Amino acid sequence: FFFFNQSEMFASQLARRSMPLAAAGVVTLGLTIDQSEAKAANVNLAAVRKDIVQTIDTDAEKRNDGTALTGTFVRLAWHCAGTYAKKDNSGGSNGARMRYSPEAKWGANAGLNIARDALEPVKAKHPEISYADLYTLAGVVAIEESSSGECKVPFRLGREDFSSGETSPPDGRLPDADKGSMPKTTDHIRDVFNRMGFNDREMVALVGAHALGRCHTDASGYWGPWTFAETTFSNEYFRLLVEEEWKLKTKHNGKKWTGPEQYEDKTGNLMMLPADIALIKDPKFRKIIEIYAKDEEAFFKDFGAAFSKLLELGVPFPKPWWKFW
Repeated sequence: FFFFNQSEMFASQLARRSMPLAAAGVVTLGLTIDQSEAKAANVNLAAVRKDIVQTIDTDAEKRNDGTALTGTFVRLAWHCAGTYAKKDNSGGSNGARMRYSPEAKWGANAGLNIARDALEPVKAKHPEISYADLYTLAGVVAIEESSSGECKVPFRLGREDFSSGETSPPDGRLPDADKGSMPKTTDHIRDVFNRMGFNDREMVALVGAHALGRCHTDASGYWGPWTFAETTFSNEYFRLLVEEEWKLKTKHNGKKWTGPEQYEDKTGNLMMLPADIALIKDPKFRKIIEIYAKDEEAFFKDFGAAFSKLLELGVPFPKPWWKFW
């Protein structure tokens, strides 16, 4: 998903299906619209959504190992948008700059070429949708499908594609899994999300995307899933944070653990990153975590709103006609 930049997320095949999204319409009412808006008006959103779902399913069948693109698509959308800075309106999902250097080469985006490449056939079939809209929509579809449609993420088209990465923000804006100590890691989380304009409740909601997927040692150094239901988007991540006892991982498959510092439950099959533990140790964050652990509906409502906000940061959507007066 989420989505600390040191964790590579690959989710298993979607276990549940949601109702189709309603196709978005763009009302022009005779107003002059730019090229990106004109293209957006011609996008069959329901058809694109269907092909994204098919891409996930087909890839899962080919792998036949219990992994899929679900969490990777969420991470793609997150990392496209999570570079935003409110103070100067730089970064964000507009432009799909991850296709180019320098963003394509950032360590935080390692492995996301897999997600981008997987979406190329969808782009070829629907050339009217921009890469920027496609990448963010893929994350929305993954969330809604894996929650059986229970988590709704408002989405609108209108992002444009840039021809280079010249306007990419500096590296280092995406969140890290560990800053060396709990206080520093907690401060880092707030710094990253405050830079984008999020409050504590929105921060916690967005990190809840860790309900999907797992970490892989060959990608990030970390190992394991956050939950036992890594293909289902739910509030299980929060419940486990609150109810389980998390200890430093010292062994893996009977041998000494040599990877980066991470935490595990009593079974040794689930993991938490230092940043996850930092959340539960912070009194303000913990209060929100406890709410979501008990109330999945509240979590879904807050996540849908926060994820939609994230994906729109820095995007110059045209003003509705009634706002011109």
